[in-house]
Amino acid sequence: MRAGLKTAALVLALLLPLVAWPTPAVLTIGNGTEPESLDPQKATGVSAGNVLRDLYEGLTGVSPGGNIVPAAAESWQWSDDGRRLQLRLRDGLRWANGDPLTAEHYAAGLRRLLDPATASGYANLFAAIEHGREVLAGRLPPSALGLRAEDARTLTIGLERPMPNLPALLAHPAASPIHPADLVGDPKPDARIGNGAYRLAEWALQSRITLLRNRNYWNDRQTAIGEVRYLPTEDLNSELKRYRAGELDVTTSVPSTQADWIRRTFGNELHVATYLGSYFYGLNLTRPPFAGNKPLRQALSMAIDRQVIATKVLHALATPAWSYIPPGIRDYTPQVPGWAQWSRGQREAEAQRLYAAAGYSAAKPLQVEIRYNTSDDHKRIAVVIAAMWKQVLGAEVTLVNEEWKVFLQHRRERRDTQAFRNTWIADSDDALGFAEILGSAHPRNDSGYADAGYDALVHEAGEARDLRLRREKLEAAEQQMLDDAPIVPIYFYASKHLVKPRVDGWQDNILDWHYSKDLRLRER
Repeated sequence: MRAGLKTAALVLALLLPLVAWPTPAVLTIGNGTEPESLDPQKATGVSAGNVLRDLYEGLTGVSPGGNIVPAAAESWQWSDDGRRLQLRLRDGLRWANGDPLTAEHYAAGLRRLLDPATASGYANLFAAIEHGREVLAGRLPPSALGLRAEDARTLTIGLERPMPNLPALLAHPAASPIHPADLVGDPKPDARIGNGAYRLAEWALQSRITLLRNRNYWNDRQTAIGEVRYLPTEDLNSELKRYRAGELDVTTSVPSTQADWIRRTFGNELHVATYLGSYFYGLNLTRPPFAGNKPLRQALSMAIDRQVIATKVLHALATPAWSYIPPGIRDYTPQVPGWAQWSRGQREAEAQRLYAAAGYSAAKPLQVEIRYNTSDDHKRIAVVIAAMWKQVLGAEVTLVNEEWKVFLQHRRERRDTQAFRNTWIADSDDALGFAEILGSAHPRNDSGYADAGYDALVHEAGEARDLRLRREKLEAAEQQMLDDAPIVPIYFYASKHLVKPRVDGWQDNILDWHYSKDLRLRER
């Protein structure tokens, strides 16, 4: 017996070095600008949203292919009039710390979102909840909202108007639940309690955000990656170097100046796909030179050669934009101004006529600032547009580069901005989400555009149950807005990522949302 045991122990000892014992897989993702917050009801940036989708789970989610799927809610049902949505939560849901998760926690998250004290940039997405407008205006308390937890697993949401895209919006991080402990004070990010597939382990500013697998997540058995690291990567050339060195599995984007080389070098590791995002310049309509001067705004828009920017500056990694709402969005035809079909010479001649009508000339040139946040592409686009405005109109343009948080603050205050870089990325596959942010009361309307006719059309679209009427109102609103020119559309985004071959499960989708829990890693 003793001899047999010794023999077995010897054989095991010899085999041990040959056994590939599993170690926690680590996924490393380039993530653009440093997130301004990891508070789900306060964060607004794309980089924050990427992390929050791992830390929190909404009632609904998005599949790798971009479809709305059950998440914390296993099912939902509409009332006959389209003004009540009832969701049934999965059994046994828990927070990352093991506490039971209930329907009331989702209701609390939505109340906090619409509470004006939170000052959320996404509150207006859910303003159609019963009494939402009154709560946002401070006329009613958040407790008056049409949200009712029938029991621990059933949530009913009452609406003031039909909102067919509500299930899609409930996948947004802003609609995340809130743990009761996080309603007291303002906890530090690493003290917040989430309910997603991962929990926050570390946030080293300007270095990395580290997430670890949440073993209390209801579907943890299907999660394969044990650790996720998000790295801030504002400099795309540096990010590309890190990808080449094997330090990143996924990039946030690619430097457009190296697009041709990247295509040749990395082949199908480069993922370029349609993406519901618009890149445009906002024009501050609350102060000179753009307040009350539509001819000037129109002239500046006409003077820009978008084709040059898309093909030469961005190396065909974007599509020229004549409209604000991007193509490919459901139940909608993007509107374009009539002059979009003119030749370049015709557009420039009309731009010069409008510039003169606005009161400017060679003797009295427009002096204007273009403000943008730190990025090589933003800078290159601003330089090219400044040159076009100078060449076509004679305008004298100053470029102002700002750090992200400072840039956001200035944009929202509307005190120092004139022309400024802006973007809108879809929260769901719905044109209304784009149209609403240019409404006069919307907190993300950084241009200060205020037109009663536009507001009425957007409101009527939101109230319409008939999809044809809804579409007509939205298209009329965009056409009017383009004529008023509070913004200057420049290009439509494409998502652009380099993805290592070892990453399994990656699928391009129109929202460019990717959950780490849906991915797998092969051995290097």
